[in-house]
Amino acid sequence: MDHIEKKIIETIDSKRDVILSFAKDIEQHPELGFEEKRTAGCVEKIFRDLDLKVRTSLARTGVRGDIKGKEGPNVTIIGEMDGIVCWSHPLADPKTGAAHACGHHAQLAAMAGAAMALCEKEVRASLDGGVTFFAVPAEEYVNAEKRRRIKELQIGFPASGKSELIRTGELDHTDIIMTTHVHMIPCKEKLYLGNAASNGFTAEVVNIQGKAAHAAINPWDGVNALSIATSAIQMMGLMRETFREKDHVRLHNVIRKAGEVINSVPEEAVVETKVRAADLERIQAVRKMIDRAYDGAAYAFGGKIRREILQGYMPVRFRPADTALIEAARDLKVPARCAVEEDFNDACTDVGDLTHLFPVLNFTFAGTEGSLHGADFKVTDEDTAYILPAKMLALSVYKLLKEQGKEAKKIIDSYHPVFSRDSYVEYIKEQFHI
Repeated sequence: MDHIEKKIIETIDSKRDVILSFAKDIEQHPELGFEEKRTAGCVEKIFRDLDLKVRTSLARTGVRGDIKGKEGPNVTIIGEMDGIVCWSHPLADPKTGAAHACGHHAQLAAMAGAAMALCEKEVRASLDGGVTFFAVPAEEYVNAEKRRRIKELQIGFPASGKSELIRTGELDHTDIIMTTHVHMIPCKEKLYLGNAASNGFTAEVVNIQGKAAHAAINPWDGVNALSIATSAIQMMGLMRETFREKDHVRLHNVIRKAGEVINSVPEEAVVETKVRAADLERIQAVRKMIDRAYDGAAYAFGGKIRREILQGYMPVRFRPADTALIEAARDLKVPARCAVEEDFNDACTDVGDLTHLFPVLNFTFAGTEGSLHGADFKVTDEDTAYILPAKMLALSVYKLLKEQGKEAKKIIDSYHPVFSRDSYVEYIKEQFHI
């Protein structure tokens, strides 16, 4: 470990109380996607206190702080701001149900701690490249109704914060992105290094039109929209045997509306359906199967279907642990496990979209217990959940950018993107009719 690396660790240790206070404050004031105004204000204050070049209101609530270093590659550290609706969580907001039951407050604390270390005068002078700290909105799923409201506020891609930031060019400057999260797949070690592949998804809102009639006197004159919905969902269940294990297909349905009054045949039903799978082609193939289920059920009963296709997230592309991450964990003498191709995360994240345009260096960390998105989720080890990832981020950035950015340039040269920004935007517009 060289002098600068020791300085990074010393700086974060000296700021421990500040980092913990920040983390707890964010945890106790959770906000939902695209509404993280208070959270954004707290992040902005940290950035301004560090004399970063700050920009705000990006993708509505995003906050960006930049270190303009010497000429060289740029590394962007991402911290997600939003909570998730979990009314039963003990720290849930009583008005919105928002809770940090996915640990995003820990990401923000780690990003803030890394910024404190990398802005230290001697450390900053040692960086052969630039660093961006980006607090981003809306990683968690945004439902159809909210998307419509957000779109009216000039958010072009309202599915997620990262997608909108790609669309608007706010990530055009960067070469490498760093992300972190609490553990998302089983891992007994404190650190999991690398990006396990994960599912992507798409969703749709299906409006089913039937015909009202008195439920007792003449139900035969009606067309039961709820029966169409439940028949389609039953067909989806029977389709499951056709899903290959390697495709990791998951289906979710929520019936948003199922008629108005109990003594009338339901005239309208609304179902929101989500399809997850391991690659873009399979997602689209399963979505077509789902569409046939709805269309067939409507035909059988004599109803009509209207659907709205919703943008989802792209699958995360597998990336093994990079040298910078491995060396940082070794310097910290922390047990770590490296990602292998057999690892798979059935959940989805909009980090997947980033992996199709940028090399994304990722690690996850322990220090929590309970179920992700559940009422029992909580931080149990503050040093592992807040301080350790801050050190990992800062050390990794330094290792990438020292020596004229030698390690960063290796990663950039070996990475093959699936999309440019323009082709990504075109793909999203074409697939989801945005």
